[in-house]
Amino acid sequence: MSIDAISRIRRFNRAVTAEVGALDTSFLGRGRPLGSARVLNAIGHGRGEVGAIRDYLGLDSGLLSRLLRGLEEEGLVVTLPHPGDARRRVAALTEAGRREFSAYEALSNDRAGDLLARFPKGEELLRAMDLVATALGRDRIAIEEADPRSDAALHCLTRYYAELDRRFSAGFDVTLSRDPQAADMRRPRGVFLIAVSDGMPVGCAGLKGSGGEVAEIKRLWVCPSARGLGVARRLMAAAEAAARDLAITTLRLDANSALTEALALYRRTGWIEIERFNDDPYPDFFFEKRL
Repeated sequence: MSIDAISRIRRFNRAVTAEVGALDTSFLGRGRPLGSARVLNAIGHGRGEVGAIRDYLGLDSGLLSRLLRGLEEEGLVVTLPHPGDARRRVAALTEAGRREFSAYEALSNDRAGDLLARFPKGEELLRAMDLVATALGRDRIAIEEADPRSDAALHCLTRYYAELDRRFSAGFDVTLSRDPQAADMRRPRGVFLIAVSDGMPVGCAGLKGSGGEVAEIKRLWVCPSARGLGVARRLMAAAEAAARDLAITTLRLDANSALTEALALYRRTGWIEIERFNDDPYPDFFFEKRL
C-alpha cells in the first residue's frame, strides 16, 4: 500500500472519529461515553442476548460486562437469566432506559440531518457511506429468510427492477416479466432470501418453487455498495441449501446478456446452459443445476 493511500485512510479515520464524537466523554451530551451509548442502542434495537451484543459490537466479555454494569447502576438496563438457558443472560431496557434510547435516537437523527444539510452532494455522500459501511462490516453480513412482501424485500426488488430498466437496452417492465407470486417464494414451496448489513438490506434472491422437484432462482440482486464482497455467491449457496431442504433436486434460472456479472457467477459455480424453458421476453440465457 502506498504512503498516499495510508495517509488518506488515516485522514478518513480522524474525520469519522471527530464527527461521531468517539473521544467525547459525554456522547451527544447525554453524560456517558460512546461505548455505553452503543450498548444501550444495541439493546434498544432488539439485541438482548448478551452474547449477541458482544458479537455485534465486537467487544470482549470483560469490557461488555463493565459497560452493562454501568448502565445497570444508572437504572437504564436490567440483566436476567435467559428463559430457555440459565447459562446465558439477556439484557433489557428499563422504562428510564427506553426514554434514554429514544433521546439518543432523536439526537442521532438530528445530527445525521445536519451533516447532509452541510454537504451539497447528499446522494454522493450517502453512496460513499454505504460503500464504506458495507466494506467494513462485510464479515457481519447475514443471509436471512424473509417474506417477499416485506418492506426489506420490496426495497431490494424495487432497486433491482430500476437497475434492470437502466441496463436493458429496451428498458424493463416487470408487468411483462414472469414475476413469481409471493406464495411461490415462501415455504413450503420456496424461500426469499435477503442479505442484511447492520440492519440494511443489501441484496436478495428468490427460490421459486411449485411443490415439485424443480424450482427456479429468481431476482438475484446485490446493491452496488456490496458488490465484490461475495454476497451474490452466498445468496446463491443459501438458495441451493434451502432447495435441498425442500427436497428440490433441479434448479433453473434465466438471465439477460446485459447482466455479465451474473452470467460469470453462474458459469463459475456449476450451472449448465440449457434451451429456453419459458416465454419471458427479457432473458436470452437459460441455465440448470442438478443438486
